[in-house]
Amino acid sequence: MCSSMANLLLPAKLKLDFSDKERSSSIIVPTKRSNRKKQSIIPVARLFGQAIFEASKLNVLFLGVDEKKHPSKLPRTYTLTHSDMTAKLTLAISHSTNRSQLQGWANRLYRDEVVAEWKKVKSKMSLHVHCHISGGHFLLDLIAGLRYFIFCKELPVVLKAFAHGDGNLLNNYPELQEALVWVYFHSNIPEFNKVECWGPLREATSSDGCKTHTCETLPEQPCLDECTCCFPTVSTIQWSHSRGSRGGEDEDVDIAGGNLVTKYMYNHNKRK
Repeated sequence: MCSSMANLLLPAKLKLDFSDKERSSSIIVPTKRSNRKKQSIIPVARLFGQAIFEASKLNVLFLGVDEKKHPSKLPRTYTLTHSDMTAKLTLAISHSTNRSQLQGWANRLYRDEVVAEWKKVKSKMSLHVHCHISGGHFLLDLIAGLRYFIFCKELPVVLKAFAHGDGNLLNNYPELQEALVWVYFHSNIPEFNKVECWGPLREATSSDGCKTHTCETLPEQPCLDECTCCFPTVSTIQWSHSRGSRGGEDEDVDIAGGNLVTKYMYNHNKRK
């Protein structure tokens, strides 16, 4: 019962392995005091172990993008998903979110996709990453805190996948390694509905990026009037977020992150 519930609730690529009897027994309260310490370490080690990027498990699709075009001139979006069948990651690099990757019941259940886009704001390049923490169905709401922790733990791997898959772009424009990474955590629970700055891309890809570089803050907003220092003028990511019983209605965020920034400012000021 516990193993099936864990597999159901955790993001698909991060499910814990409960097939081994010795490991699954570690979740049972031990009867002997001498075994308590040994048994309690096993699940903690699996959850807190270092996330590792494996290039051999990454499949990259270029969909209509030009590797030689700087993202300040042509929209560039990343869509990253995971397959349970092959245990591989699929990264689509395109002008907008690759919706064909996000179809099917499994994606709607797990919501473990990560999408990102390059932006130029006030002539400065930045990478904006979006993760779904909770909302849509109650199972995600039950473990919102755990999902937030796991996404933070795995994000350096996600960013490495972006950097590896789009390596030619970064080689042609090495200054993009200095671009700030902004992470938008979408949740119907205010505590996890936040925006974080993870520092420059070259630092955010490190395994300890979540511990040393993140801070809750707000990204600079693009110009309200027509200009040449901001691109694209409208986000290439359309984030669909079901508010469920807490919000009372569904909302489609046409300008991804804009609505979340507004909510973050409200909650941040309220805490003060």
